Amino acid sequence: MTTNTDDDNIEIITGADEGESDSDGRSVTDLVEQPAKVMRIGTMIKQLLEEVRAAPLDDASRSRLREIHATSIRELEDGLAPELREELERLALPFTDDSIPSDAELRIAQAQLVGWLEGLFHGIQTALFAQQMAARAQLEHMRQGALPPGIAQPGTPGVPGHGTGQYL
Repeated sequence: MTTNTDDDNIEIITGADEGESDSDGRSVTDLVEQPAKVMRIGTMIKQLLEEVRAAPLDDASRSRLREIHATSIRELEDGLAPELREELERLALPFTDDSIPSDAELRIAQAQLVGWLEGLFHGIQTALFAQQMAARAQLEHMRQGALPPGIAQPGTPGVPGHGTGQYL
């Protein structure tokens, strides 16, 4: 964290060393450009994985699921920053057009994609939690500095409830 002090003795705390940022210093929340779209596609892919596990698939349904998988990845890439796009492309290898994937291949591909998305969502949640905690700490710090001398903050342990400051 970085602290700056201006002429009014107000300390400004910035969250420069957030735990969830990449090598460029960008937060994981900045890497998802269209979070609603990514969430919708992620939910759809998870539901598809459950369906694939529940029922045997014929050739036509496996072919269709291969198309859905490829389309889902393309759509996901539209909602992600270039860094995450590249990572997704490295991890999600495409199926070949000349053969229909087996049930097992489809399950593995879908499970891999669901796992990657869940990791992304956990990273976003962690980054948001860290931002909330940093904001809460900054607010508490500002409250501590905002009270005039002699007035205790209500609920402060070890300090009497009434201060010696002026009554407003």
